[in-house]
Amino acid sequence: MINMPTVKVGIVAVSRDCFPESLSVNRRKALISAYEEKYGKGDIYECPVCIVESEIHMMQALEDIKKEGCNALCVYLGNFGPEISETMLAQNFDGPVMFCAAAEESSSRLVGDRGDAYCGMLNASYNLKLRNVKAYIPEYPVGDAAYCADLIHEFLPIARAIVGIKNLKIITFGPRPSNFFACNAPIKQLYNIGVEIEENSELDLFESFHKHAGDERIPAIVKEMEEELGAGNKKPEVLAKLAQYEITLLDWVEAHKGCKQYVAIAGKCWPAFQTQFGFVPCYVNSRLTGKGIPVSCEVDVYGCLSEFIGQCVSEDIVTLLDINNTVPYDMYKEDIEGKFDYTFHDTFMGFHCGNTCSKKVCNPVMKYQMIMARSLPVEVTNGTLEGDIVPGDITFYRLQSTSDNHLYAYVAQGEVLPVATKSFGSIGVFAIREMGRFYRHVLIENGFPHHGAVAFGHHGKALFEVFKYLGVEKVGYNQPKAERYATENPF
Repeated sequence: MINMPTVKVGIVAVSRDCFPESLSVNRRKALISAYEEKYGKGDIYECPVCIVESEIHMMQALEDIKKEGCNALCVYLGNFGPEISETMLAQNFDGPVMFCAAAEESSSRLVGDRGDAYCGMLNASYNLKLRNVKAYIPEYPVGDAAYCADLIHEFLPIARAIVGIKNLKIITFGPRPSNFFACNAPIKQLYNIGVEIEENSELDLFESFHKHAGDERIPAIVKEMEEELGAGNKKPEVLAKLAQYEITLLDWVEAHKGCKQYVAIAGKCWPAFQTQFGFVPCYVNSRLTGKGIPVSCEVDVYGCLSEFIGQCVSEDIVTLLDINNTVPYDMYKEDIEGKFDYTFHDTFMGFHCGNTCSKKVCNPVMKYQMIMARSLPVEVTNGTLEGDIVPGDITFYRLQSTSDNHLYAYVAQGEVLPVATKSFGSIGVFAIREMGRFYRHVLIENGFPHHGAVAFGHHGKALFEVFKYLGVEKVGYNQPKAERYATENPF
């Protein structure tokens, strides 16, 4: 996929000068060997310049990993470690950082070769807090070479998201539609986490769209669309306009990304879009998201940011859906109860008009937007991609700034059930354990909007760590039945 960083982690071993340096050297070599045996050589770089014992060593190591193109760092405590220089290394590195440490290898080596990194990790964490330095420290950060190799591999999606966020520009078109204040987007928190934003008028987009009339690239894009849709191409008359719109957005991205490397788009799709452009943009949104440029509807700035984060974590296509409607009770009784281990309140339907990539929809069909067509001519509402979302594991999540500039997030793992929705749009029957309580005491209680991002697969662990790294104040999740929410009535 385009529009996403590749992460290269520099492994820098550290040593306290009153411990044998050989401990850190040999343990680093064992760590590198274990990682390459399990995961290959492409993701990491072993810093051979020095074992960091001092501030001078720290500067030498920093120069080396920068020269080698490392955009993430693992500080590896081969022994107790020098708490000052190792945390200064993290402080001066411009990218995500993790810390892990070596466990003792053998009871026969607990005199001359005891490393005490278990103790050193405490000092490292304390010094990080003294310096206000962010770092990822795994749930249990001390282990042997194979274990620490796994920790570094788990760090990759977290680092990829942090690097992406720091190099992201969000491009918006138009204000939110009326009655969509829930998708509020105070931009201060975007700047706080390193995201740039460019806000544009719909008129700017409309002008650019008209300038692309007759663009020589349109026929090739139409052919791509025809091949993608196949038998689902029920609105061939609108494909040329959709292709023109897609080229308009792609050209805008290239001309406006500026100093940033990655882009996400928050676009307008109603109420005047259909009558002026002559179509709805859902299918184009789905195609760009499928290519790696997330596009949210209804100018949902934090929605497209959430999608981008999920894309970086999962290295896969994502989508944005309304937490939309309950599953009818007769459908639950007929298709879910007794077949799947979920209660009625664990289930709901996630829906949007037609913005989910065709690769994540069963039997996708190009249609018109039924809701909009209730008050507009059908021909100006063509352009949605409809179908049931593919069954399988998902993670539902969102990052959001509150109206008073606090960062909140939630993460919940579940699945899309292989149950026919019997409805319209890009839609699926979702099941998340304890969804009813999560809906009430996380989503409603904390004022989250109706849009939620969906990553395909279980990526909750990495997403949770990304939100922690960003300094999110609250990260809600679907707590088990025995774990009561603070606002939950105990009676």
